Amino acid sequence: MALVSIIIPVLNEEKSLPLTLESLQDLKEQGAEVIVVDGGSTDETCRIAEQYADKVVSAKAGRANQLNKGAEVSQGSLLLFLHADTQLPDTALERLKEYTEQGQYWGRFNVRLDDTAWVYRVIESMMNARSCLTGIVTGDQAMFVSKVLFDQVGGYPNIVLMEDIAISKKLKKEQPLICLKERVITSARRWQENGVIATVLLMWRLRLLYFFKRSPEELAKAYRHARSK
Repeated sequence: MALVSIIIPVLNEEKSLPLTLESLQDLKEQGAEVIVVDGGSTDETCRIAEQYADKVVSAKAGRANQLNKGAEVSQGSLLLFLHADTQLPDTALERLKEYTEQGQYWGRFNVRLDDTAWVYRVIESMMNARSCLTGIVTGDQAMFVSKVLFDQVGGYPNIVLMEDIAISKKLKKEQPLICLKERVITSARRWQENGVIATVLLMWRLRLLYFFKRSPEELAKAYRHARSK
């Protein structure tokens, strides 16, 4: 049985996916299982994934649904959920092995954005500090969780947005969050495409509305509207 199953949800990620999958080959040689879950890509995503991943499976589009599908077909005792534009540190597997005897655990890595501008140092520092303070993990931070605990909380709630916050709330009721200082490198493209201030304000607005019980469907509609401007 694979010790760690790395699960990557994708939808038309032919540009970002090769770098991420290439960076995982050393971890594969160390025994990690790489699973790509496609949500209906129309580009070369699946062809690329088949060259590098142990498993390429299809699922209905939606991060929560795709992540749950990946967990369903995984062989690992530890699940790690990774964005298609994010690279793990070289020491990731070594660090994760330190927790595999605990049975029930979950955590995340620190994040570093791949833009050299100073404003991204501020953003990533705030993301990392907020996560440890609140016990809430976002997809950029490569959340990991023991399969036992993942199954115990019922996996990701099948909602269209805020699935990371929703599962974090369930997990932290069971076990404290492990905050690893090692950094994953993730793309700054969403801030670059839509502007730093606009993106930060949008994300905080959506989280505030979610806190006040607005439905994920409403939030997803607001998110798409803001991104289309």
